[in-house]
Amino acid sequence: MPNLRRQDVGVRAYHKPSDAILCFPRVSVDHRNQNHMASNKSTHQTNPAAALFAGAFAGSVEGFVTYPTEFIKTRSQFRTSETTGKPPGPIHILRSTLAKDGVRGLYSGCSALVVGNGLKAGVRFLSYDKFKSVLVDEKGKLSGPRSLLAGLGAGMLEAILAVTPSETIKTKLVNESMRAQPRFSGLVQGTREIIRMEGLAGIYRGLFPVMMRQGANSAVRFSTYSSLKALFQGNVRSGQQLPSLVTFAIGGVAGVVTVYCTMPLDVIKTRMQSLEARTKYANSFDCAYQIFKFEGVTRFWKGTTPRLVRLSLSGGIVFTVYENAIKLLGGKSI
Repeated sequence: MPNLRRQDVGVRAYHKPSDAILCFPRVSVDHRNQNHMASNKSTHQTNPAAALFAGAFAGSVEGFVTYPTEFIKTRSQFRTSETTGKPPGPIHILRSTLAKDGVRGLYSGCSALVVGNGLKAGVRFLSYDKFKSVLVDEKGKLSGPRSLLAGLGAGMLEAILAVTPSETIKTKLVNESMRAQPRFSGLVQGTREIIRMEGLAGIYRGLFPVMMRQGANSAVRFSTYSSLKALFQGNVRSGQQLPSLVTFAIGGVAGVVTVYCTMPLDVIKTRMQSLEARTKYANSFDCAYQIFKFEGVTRFWKGTTPRLVRLSLSGGIVFTVYENAIKLLGGKSI
């Protein structure tokens, strides 16, 4: 065996074949690319505080602007034992509310939703960003199914932490405002009364349908938005942000798709959070069965029109405000 130079092959050279037991070339691993990928990934992650603040701000703005449509939608989904004939439509509810209470009546229960909407949007965007960072592939891309999964996780988490308490209180306040002599005068007093009458469990009524609805909402909305955004992003220069008008339109389309996919869950959620739910329904499945049996399958899409208006507007508003807010805070867009 000829003499081998160590610097040529990176192994110890032996003069006799018997001296050589096993020779492997020395492999030098260059960690620069790995370190670059790791640092690149970390620099593209959004500061959690920025995602939380941008989401909360976007959610609060969206909640206030679109609340009248949420109020009308919630009213249209109630059907008490005193109700006879065809349930009133959105236009009738709008006219009767304005005649009785004025514009202020359309904002009954608004504070609960605006506060809750800000909190839940903050939780939603923060958790989606975290789920997304875990689910992206080695190239930093998030596929459609993974985006759906990230949205599902974000929606269920926000349902537990923010949506159920805020929407239960909002629903009960709206339900109570239908009485001739409402017992609740506002958010704080109404919340105290609900807890006094039903305990803390009273503000977590309907948790399961809320988790299902929010999980489905976020899964459909985020995956639709990210898919459409990726499609339109191909028409602009790399690194350039889409115009706000385009972002608004994409968010609006995502809202429309979300409404038709998740409306039955929203109806069940509203019924389970009503004041008479404890005595009328055994659970969410019993609620769904009774609606189907006594009111028909079309009842599951009752309130679609006002919710369609609200979610198409909310989708446009919340994504546009979030994208601009996160940019100002130095974070990464969706």
